Amino acid sequence: MTYLTGRSLLDKELNNVKTNVLRMASLVDTAIGDAMLALYQRNTTLAQQVMAGDDEINRLRYSIEEECLTILATQAPAARDLRTVIAAIHLAVELERMGDHAAGIARLVSRLEGESEIESLHKLPKMEKQARKMLQTSIDAYVNNNPIAARDLVKRDDKLDKQYRKLYQESVLAMQDSAYIRRAMYLLWVGHNLERIGDRCTNIAERVIFMSTGEFVETVEDAIPEKVVAGGDTAVSEVDNPQ
Repeated sequence: MTYLTGRSLLDKELNNVKTNVLRMASLVDTAIGDAMLALYQRNTTLAQQVMAGDDEINRLRYSIEEECLTILATQAPAARDLRTVIAAIHLAVELERMGDHAAGIARLVSRLEGESEIESLHKLPKMEKQARKMLQTSIDAYVNNNPIAARDLVKRDDKLDKQYRKLYQESVLAMQDSAYIRRAMYLLWVGHNLERIGDRCTNIAERVIFMSTGEFVETVEDAIPEKVVAGGDTAVSEVDNPQ
């Protein structure tokens, strides 16, 4: 039997962590796509599957964190290896929260069941596409240790923010008709979840930059007045975890 020691063992453990991060990212991307498909089709069965699948995403997060803590305790990594481990812990947290956002969208499907369409719905596919593209780009930057791609993603987050602002404006107009208040509110919550997924992708990009260069980069999020419509902190928190 061959035993790995030193650098070989550390490389093997770091690769295992990366593999699990990629697996987690794939599950999150699928969850986002399925949650939005369930919304478009008002498919409560698919929505339930998304919510049930969130447990696996959560388990992977804690598995990655445990792997990383074991590496820190037994391998004492330094320099870039240490940054790689720390970055993986942060990525697991961000991906787990994206899974929560997808589950939050899925929870809204049953609330919209039986409701007629409103105009703002057609904005959501564009937001979904952009959010999933940002997720793929951020993970590619992580896999390839590419700080240039990560910096570019941070700059491009404005596109999703602008799409959300348009959805917000149209939802406010729709709410002027009392018959649309409920539906417009739910669609605004969906948009908020997608916008937050984009923000978390920029967080991943920032960690990739740190991992690759040792440089801390922090973006400043634009203030978006969703609380005005969503009814304060309680309503906004319900976007992430509606009852």
